[in-house]
Amino acid sequence: MPITLLWAVDVYGRVYSLSTAGQRWVRADDMLLELKRVTAGKGRCWGIGCDHYVYLNILPSETSIRYREETYENQRWNPVDGFTDVLLPTDRWPWSDVTGMNPQPLHSFQLPSRSWEWEGDWYVDQTCGGEPSQTGGWEYAVDFPANFSPDKKWNSCVRRRRWIRYRRYTAQGTWAKIPLDNLRKTPLPLCDISCGGWEMSDQSGRYPYLWGVSQQGQVWFREGIHPRVPEGTSWEEVEVPKEVAQLSAGPGDLLWALLWDGNLLVRTGLTLDSPTGTSWVEVESPGKEVEALHVAVGAGVVWVVTKDYKVWFRRGVNSHNPCGSGWISIGGEMMMVDVGLNDQVWAVGEDRGLYFRIGVAPSEPSGNGWIPVSAQWGSNKEVLPQRDGGEFSGQVTEASQGSVLSCTDSDSELGPTEPQRSATSTPVLEAEAPSIVPLGGSNTTAPSQEIKDSPSAPQHDAPKAFIPTSDSFINSLVSDRDRAPTPQASITEIPQEEDEELTPAPILPTPQATGHDVPWMNVDLEGAEAARSAEAARHVMAGGGEAATYALGSLESSQGIGEEEGPVWAWISGGGCDVDATSQISWLSPTGPLTSSLSLTPVQSAAWSEQPQQQEHREISKKPLERSNSVWVRKGTLRWWRDWKPHRWLDVAVALEQSTRSDGRKDSIFFVYYTQYDEKKYLHVFINEVTVLMPVLRDCHYAFAVYTAERTKQRWPLVLAAQSEKDMNDWLNLLSECCCECRGIPSAPSRPALWSTTSKGDIMVHEPSFSLESPAHTMACDLMFWRQVPGHLRCVESNSLGLVWGIGWDGTAWVYTGHSEQQPNPGDSTQMHQQTDVRSIHVYENQRWNPMTGYTDKGLPTDRPMWSDESGLKECTKGNTHPPSPQWSWISEWAVDFNIPGGTDQEGWQYAADFPTTFHGHKTMKDFVRRRRWTRRCKITIRSPWKQVPPICLSDISLMPCLAQSRMEQVPVWALSDKGDVLCRLGVSPQNPAGSSWLHVGTDQPFKSISIGGANQVWAIAKDGAVFYRGSVSPQNPAGECWYHIPSPPRQTLRQLSVGRTSVFAVDENSNLWYRQGLTPSYPQGSAWELISNNVTKVSVGPLDQVWIIADGVPGFPAETPGAICHRVGVGPMQPKGQSWDYGIGGGWEHISVRGNSAEAPRAPHPPPAGPSRSPVPQRPSTQVNGNAVCV
Repeated sequence: MPITLLWAVDVYGRVYSLSTAGQRWVRADDMLLELKRVTAGKGRCWGIGCDHYVYLNILPSETSIRYREETYENQRWNPVDGFTDVLLPTDRWPWSDVTGMNPQPLHSFQLPSRSWEWEGDWYVDQTCGGEPSQTGGWEYAVDFPANFSPDKKWNSCVRRRRWIRYRRYTAQGTWAKIPLDNLRKTPLPLCDISCGGWEMSDQSGRYPYLWGVSQQGQVWFREGIHPRVPEGTSWEEVEVPKEVAQLSAGPGDLLWALLWDGNLLVRTGLTLDSPTGTSWVEVESPGKEVEALHVAVGAGVVWVVTKDYKVWFRRGVNSHNPCGSGWISIGGEMMMVDVGLNDQVWAVGEDRGLYFRIGVAPSEPSGNGWIPVSAQWGSNKEVLPQRDGGEFSGQVTEASQGSVLSCTDSDSELGPTEPQRSATSTPVLEAEAPSIVPLGGSNTTAPSQEIKDSPSAPQHDAPKAFIPTSDSFINSLVSDRDRAPTPQASITEIPQEEDEELTPAPILPTPQATGHDVPWMNVDLEGAEAARSAEAARHVMAGGGEAATYALGSLESSQGIGEEEGPVWAWISGGGCDVDATSQISWLSPTGPLTSSLSLTPVQSAAWSEQPQQQEHREISKKPLERSNSVWVRKGTLRWWRDWKPHRWLDVAVALEQSTRSDGRKDSIFFVYYTQYDEKKYLHVFINEVTVLMPVLRDCHYAFAVYTAERTKQRWPLVLAAQSEKDMNDWLNLLSECCCECRGIPSAPSRPALWSTTSKGDIMVHEPSFSLESPAHTMACDLMFWRQVPGHLRCVESNSLGLVWGIGWDGTAWVYTGHSEQQPNPGDSTQMHQQTDVRSIHVYENQRWNPMTGYTDKGLPTDRPMWSDESGLKECTKGNTHPPSPQWSWISEWAVDFNIPGGTDQEGWQYAADFPTTFHGHKTMKDFVRRRRWTRRCKITIRSPWKQVPPICLSDISLMPCLAQSRMEQVPVWALSDKGDVLCRLGVSPQNPAGSSWLHVGTDQPFKSISIGGANQVWAIAKDGAVFYRGSVSPQNPAGECWYHIPSPPRQTLRQLSVGRTSVFAVDENSNLWYRQGLTPSYPQGSAWELISNNVTKVSVGPLDQVWIIADGVPGFPAETPGAICHRVGVGPMQPKGQSWDYGIGGGWEHISVRGNSAEAPRAPHPPPAGPSRSPVPQRPSTQVNGNAVCV
């Protein structure tokens, strides 16, 4: 790592540097140099002097800085004198630049400043176009605008040659004053400068830009800065909508400015082609009632200090989004911060000490704590410790009484001194009081009795808080200078009850600017030094008692009388200090890091550590400790499907930013940065608004979709793709974890969770709330958050006791083992098992008959593709058909499928009169089209919390729904085998979710759907569409006795049904939803079917008789993939059929189960009727609301 420097300025304008390879602060060689603040970049440091000039310090290097000055001598040929400098009136100047537009005689070249010197005299360039020339450097042409060449021709009427002179920069390693360019356009006096821009995001720059702020609030930009011209050439004013007090430029294309009203401005459009940007955007201060005091910008971070010394971090800042997205409060109380290289953060604390933010990394830009910069100081080898309030109040306050001037530099405004009070004052009280007071503003100190009894503790003025403004230390000194000489209340007079409440430190106004901060002032540093020397002399004359008392505040760090004390810091700049979180720097060793978990300032921490233990415990207990906020960032690159024209994949940068609040809550934002027409843009998604994260199949990419409530309504997900399956899974897991953390969702699904599967076999889970089924305020379906559970299944069924069963595409039965109570040792991680699944992929070959050639693949223009899916709307060939996801792999080749509903002939063909009609397995005279299905098997193998239940393959399964408080020794589970046999699983319980064995239930025909509801009501549908009810099913007789035939709806064939607590719903082959009327405990078969709705493919009825379906499509979105989750709204005891549908997430959902959600919304208590009940029906006891005939 190269050796770099950290720059700092003390309150007297003295400039210091600290090397990363050294251990000691080094003061600038120029002892007369007095700077107000500095800003460092790579290899250089700028500063503002107390004389309002700008200074530059270029660090020494092996390569000297040389600049070549050049001018051209132009001549024209005439018949009398030949080539001469007498030119035509329309010609260029005899001495000019290369364009000929500007005159440049040799004597017009001057050195830009005293920092330059000429290396030699002017000489002629003897080369022409880089090649040596024998013509004395002359180049010839027909006329001046023409091209020049070293060859002289008969028509060469003009010629030119280049003169060169070099100048060298001689001020490397020293502070050089930048001269004024033009008095009319000079931005002086400047109150702030900032350099940056040497690492533009779109291209790596080689030199920094310099920005400045004048005392009138104007913003200026230094033009012409170049590696060969480090000083720049001129200042250019940049228009601002309001007056600016301070600004900060990052190494990239970020620029923030602080306004006098406490708000902030952000400059947008900063590029290499437009270094001054295009427009300003205003951003509010972090605190609603407290204005911003200082802003610091890095490559991708923004830090702000408010006037209550609180530190804030701006989240979401990026070159695509320079304004960011929100503020995060960070622990620690600082007066100013600076962001250096690698976004490392440096600060000047409220105690005027220097601090470094540890733990700052690309993944955690906010860091995790503050540590002091503990470098050596002076001629000895003692480490400069963290400053306390005693040092600053003792020396700066006294010295400032005779050193600070007003804006007019009038010495007559200095108040008379008080030698009597100065001679008898004891600095120890002045030192200890600020250690406690500035944070809360209360005058809490040691017990009054102890101070009164102390002989070395006379009455003294109470200290007051410093005033950090945009001009660093100036106003802090002014606050003492403008005090009235009237003595204030001493520390011994402070009432004890004022300790009860800590209020923010007061910001004291000066008489010249009452009510607002003074942005700049002049300081007589000579007077400050003189006052400081006089103060030291008075302490020597006061005797050994007072000297010992003075050293009491900082006994360990005090030096001998006459030695120079450690600096009181006012400014720091780490823009040129190359450190990171892994750097091993001797003066950054965290000997005692001030972790950000403390809300106490470093001053308070030091003060309380020196006080008695009892007082320390009493003081700390009055202000509770608070946890610090932090920011964590994960960045990467993905591909984004742009869903507006032109539709295509774009390479984008993504970032997931998570902030942890002081109360432990987490908030995350997901950013997508892209470029459109050379304009940087971004998309952002708040993680707490994400509703679904699910893999999707897009152009053989490892893609996944991000849904929010708004994107669900618009059917417009954010689709992203990764380079590999591992990257996709990493991002899905990371985003899912953040979503669960933001919502407080546990890692394992709960018992009342809603389960669903997609057409790809992905398993999704939703954690319900009481409002999901609340009749008054039902939760909108598009606000539901679905998360993926490891595994791969075709359908899933559950109940309120935590039992979850699933069936794979190959018919294998699986039981979920991921609940925490199902682990062998509670608290252990979820047991993972190997899960496999096999499914078949189908494509259809279509042909049309014509009288010449018979059946061929030449169809009509209006026909479907000759190779398509089952619907015929999408072209699917054997070559372009792939497995459902990259996790699947082929295990067979394409083959004709003869097992198709409707039958086939010997070659696998099905025939029909036309494509939209029903196909059959034999050819007739009216059949003009035919098709046959090709199939190919694929397999997936994953690790998941699903345990296989051998050995029978299943086609449908159902668990009896019940309330969460129900207690059952065995849970009834009914299923259908892949051959249509009815099965009953024995021994199923929460402790043994897989059960023990299957019990075969006899039937006279194969079944295709089965469901068990409350009170052991078993309903089933045969493969021919007939409906049956199983009678006499009970815990003592789990298989029942006989089947009762239930008439189907007229002219309809049912295919799936679901039974709840008191209701039965079914779906027919035409996607119509039917409700069974007339169900009573005495007549559980019901009386008739009632049509409810169409557009339904699957239905699930829960233990509260809630109705959820998989809709075939969403109205208004015909292009969406079939399969959308939909909730029946208005279902209740008096309205079991519901009122309307609420559409939620859609596009490729296959199955849903709500049979585990028995969480009822709490009902408001109804006042009892005033008189006796007038109902003729006798009232039932409250314990029989859910009777035995309804639910077990």
